[in-house]
Amino acid sequence: MRPRISDKDKRKIVVRLLMSREEKLRLNSLVKQGKYACMSDYMRNKIFDQSKRKVISLDDEAKAQLKSLDYELNKIGVNLNQLSKRMNSFAGYWVDDNDRHLLKQAFDMMRQCLILLQKYLR
Repeated sequence: MRPRISDKDKRKIVVRLLMSREEKLRLNSLVKQGKYACMSDYMRNKIFDQSKRKVISLDDEAKAQLKSLDYELNKIGVNLNQLSKRMNSFAGYWVDDNDRHLLKQAFDMMRQCLILLQKYLR
């Protein structure tokens, strides 16, 4: 769900800009190259805060590794949910070797994910 925006922060004013067909095509191309969500975001960035935005471009190998990273993080979440359910289901639950193994496995996966993220975000 989208967070609520206060009336003060809502964007209600429309600014028209006339341009030629070629200029519009070029603008669309720049928006896509910059990985902006929409043309308005691109234009606001160029006008107000160009220096604040950092663009990260990834090659195919990096994209594949990040997809794998997403899969691994999802597996970690599933493992932690299973462990939490067990721990919360029983009043006097003791952590056994299987639970310790799951926690160690989750920790190791998270460490690998962090190493991969650090590699590409530096």
